[in-house]
Amino acid sequence: MSPEHVETMYDTIIVGAGAAGLSAALGLLRSPAMQTARENGTEPKILVISKLQPLRSHTGSAEGGIAASLGNVEHDDWHWHYYDTVKGGDWLVDQDAAQVLAQYAPETVINLERSGAAFSRTADGHIAQRRFGGHTADFGHAPIRRAAYSADRVGHQILFALWQQCVAKGVEFAEEWVVTDLVLNASKDMVRGVVAFDTHVGAVHALHARAVLLATGGAGRLFHTTSNSWDLTGDGMALALEAGLQLEDMEFIQFHPTGLAHSGILLSEAARSEGGVLRNAAGEAFMRRYAPEHGDLAARDVVSRAILDQVDQGLGVPDPKNPDGPRDCVWLDMTGIPAERMRQSLPQVLETIHTYAALDPSKDYVPVKPTAHYTMGGIPISLDGEVYRWHDGARSIVQGLYAAGECSCVSVHGANRLGGNSLLDACLFGNRAGAAIAGRILRPIAKGCAAADGTDEDPVPLVAERRSADLQQLLSQDSGHTAQSQAGLDYGRSADAGKVNEAHANGVTAYDDSGGSDADTGDNPYELMSELGEAMERAVAVRCDARSIETAREWLYDVALPRAQALRSHTPVAMFNQELTAIWEARHLTMLADAMLRATDARHESRGSLYRTDFATRDDEHYLAHSMTATDSAVRWQPVHILDMPPQARTY
Repeated sequence: MSPEHVETMYDTIIVGAGAAGLSAALGLLRSPAMQTARENGTEPKILVISKLQPLRSHTGSAEGGIAASLGNVEHDDWHWHYYDTVKGGDWLVDQDAAQVLAQYAPETVINLERSGAAFSRTADGHIAQRRFGGHTADFGHAPIRRAAYSADRVGHQILFALWQQCVAKGVEFAEEWVVTDLVLNASKDMVRGVVAFDTHVGAVHALHARAVLLATGGAGRLFHTTSNSWDLTGDGMALALEAGLQLEDMEFIQFHPTGLAHSGILLSEAARSEGGVLRNAAGEAFMRRYAPEHGDLAARDVVSRAILDQVDQGLGVPDPKNPDGPRDCVWLDMTGIPAERMRQSLPQVLETIHTYAALDPSKDYVPVKPTAHYTMGGIPISLDGEVYRWHDGARSIVQGLYAAGECSCVSVHGANRLGGNSLLDACLFGNRAGAAIAGRILRPIAKGCAAADGTDEDPVPLVAERRSADLQQLLSQDSGHTAQSQAGLDYGRSADAGKVNEAHANGVTAYDDSGGSDADTGDNPYELMSELGEAMERAVAVRCDARSIETAREWLYDVALPRAQALRSHTPVAMFNQELTAIWEARHLTMLADAMLRATDARHESRGSLYRTDFATRDDEHYLAHSMTATDSAVRWQPVHILDMPPQARTY
């Protein structure tokens, strides 16, 4: 649906309607500041923009659980959860953020239940909990049941509950709209609004806002084998980069160890928490060799590397659908789980295996391999969701700009996220950001202040005009036309990306030897994104080195980035033209690939999900710091916030 009336000024625009965006909307509407404003007769204008219908958001695919020290099944303590989170992130976690995550996790889960999320129950009626990788009792001594779950469809429950609450409160949605530009003031210290494209009518809208929150999800589509849905193309992160902001810790991408071969579809960690075992070609349950205490429920990066090590030793297995194909999988053995228990607790895993592998996990081993799953890095934010820039050793807040969920980085995940902490991060920090926005926007309203601060020329309509011109270029059927973005829409690139800058200066059209347009070559964004995924997988999937990184960067600069800028639509109609959205997504992904490769190249160590074979050990002396990557400068480093847990050896 589209808004009945599109305003030119909103008090708050939320971009993204998954768990983080919906939690932010509810956090705003339920805040004490909002209650006071309503008592005074004030009702702010809020718009949630989503490129999908909200119930199709990727949150709905989350399966296994949401972590919280409820202690419903066995005694738990939030301090233990805090420790596990810091250790799981290989000490790159900001410990003040991890404390907030662990301390307010029980409250977050209970509030989700009160909002309508139907969790599985214990025999005495409490929220049920199961084991998840890396979660322990007594500071690492034994696995613990900490993940609250709803069979293996907890994301579905949470998404529907949050959406229904938003609908009940009258939240206005702009569905199947694409935000093409984030607009800041000239000094880049205050947000002014966004530019959005309504796919239903093919119109560009200039939307002013006193506060903007980005909650657009991760960037798993950077990789060919991924558990992420097609829409997770890093849009919010790319918008921040284009606006001249930084991204934090983009070198850390989590690969979930049990992606169904060779689809990448996730088989939840719950399958192993319920008794599933990983086995190699010889039938050996090999994980105790890599993680003596936690075995199959060690942290995800540990398990993923163990699987690749088994494959390297010649102990991998092929996908039964292609028995003569590569032996790059291992077996997931679920035959020890009682069939009835499997139907009750793992219905989605069971259905996925039946549908996509034609196997019966109660009798058959299931082939699995690591699949790109979660983006640990993202837009840097404070504990209240405020976006900031790191410059001259200090944080500089961008007034009115917020972020939450997977597109952001408050750094509770560090170098590797624990299972169950992503839904918690999205809901908890989304709610906090919403409450912070309420405090910001309602104070000026109560005083009758102007809707926007600052005296610089209003940039929103100017950016909208450039976007409209760019849209017309994308739709042009003139074979001689170049599809290079307008100069104002281009993003500045690092000094070592000279080939890209030169290509832009020369007005690159399509990438082929003859220099013709994509209409001549048949190039399209879907093919480019597929090739990009394969290149990134070869370069940095699970492990990498300087050579693999440099090979990918050369291809990116020489081929992918010029092709992305040269893409244009194969039809001149803007209305319901999905190729336009795909072109913008392809450009976002190539931009993020550049940031990710540069951050990876700059970190000369192995930590958490990043394993560099040429720098195989962790180096706390030089790299106990967050990478801060923009498009126009070298990678900067921000120290990690250490409170009471100095770095230790990380073993499972």
